[in-house]
Amino acid sequence: MELENLGFTAFFQDAFSRLKQPHLQPARVVREDRGIYTVAATTGFLRAHLAGRLRMTTAPHELPATGDWCAVRPVSGEDKALIVERLPRRTAFMRKKAGTTTEAQVVAANVDVVFLVMGLDEDFNPRRLERYLALARDSGAEPVIILNKLDLAPDPDAQREALTSIAGETPILLVSAALGVGLDGLSSYVGPGRTVALLGSSGVGKSTLINALLGQARMVTREVRASDGRGVHTTTFRDLMLLPGGGAIMDTPGMRELQLWGDEDTVAASFPDVEALAATCRFRDCAHQGEPGCAVRQAVEDGTLEASRLASYRRLLDEVAFLQLRQHERHERLRKDGLGNMAKHFRDLAKKPLKRRW
Repeated sequence: MELENLGFTAFFQDAFSRLKQPHLQPARVVREDRGIYTVAATTGFLRAHLAGRLRMTTAPHELPATGDWCAVRPVSGEDKALIVERLPRRTAFMRKKAGTTTEAQVVAANVDVVFLVMGLDEDFNPRRLERYLALARDSGAEPVIILNKLDLAPDPDAQREALTSIAGETPILLVSAALGVGLDGLSSYVGPGRTVALLGSSGVGKSTLINALLGQARMVTREVRASDGRGVHTTTFRDLMLLPGGGAIMDTPGMRELQLWGDEDTVAASFPDVEALAATCRFRDCAHQGEPGCAVRQAVEDGTLEASRLASYRRLLDEVAFLQLRQHERHERLRKDGLGNMAKHFRDLAKKPLKRRW
């Protein structure tokens, strides 16, 4: 297997060569399922596990994820390997882990292009797209908006126009994966050495798009529910697949909960129109909630800025502010727990009688 075709660039080669450990090979994670990995190496696909040191000393979001390049030690005579190190990431699409814990989760690693897939049926939701764009831009990968199900769209031109202020310079492509319409526009984003990831909620047609790009029905597809137009989870894990013309494509499970993992800059990058207006407000710390000389509120009143977009901007800023507060609280809690454990260790030492060595 040619690793260059899979995206093993000079960046990863340099990081691998610095390890200088014997009997190691570079390999890319193509699937991770409950701590069991499938990696692609020059000798083919191997079943891999994490080295104990890596598993015990690495934060969850720093552990290998689908798309990561690793240094592995193959098991002689078997299609197995031990993952010794994870190489540095070029890009990483991260979100807050679902639930109440304040932890990051890597959705896709080392991706060149992110296809943000949204249906032109009941799935069409500009506010959700703002959230996806914020995380995609923060990942370092190039975002491309894919509006699928063109054959079911009531007014595709109007729907595309509704996204222009949100998308900015991000390309918007209209396709019908089921009918094979518009797929030629995707070809410029795939190819040898390039990795594309598809992100979107359940039922938007990600699996159908992948089947079309693979040229075979490899991914299982299911119809959305007619009652509410919501999709059913078809993909339950992240899977990196080789494309027939070179490169790789990654499917991801549909995410109905997509919480931000970033800061104010993450939000600002996806709201350049609001940020440009805010720069002309009378007060630098304007909260756009009725202050005199607020250019943002004036734009809403003039109809040049949608009130719903301003509301989304505020909501995402509040979300990252709360996230940063939770991260600070967690850091302080861990610090105090560490100090408490250290103090207990010294108290226990003080209680023990001294052993004379003479």
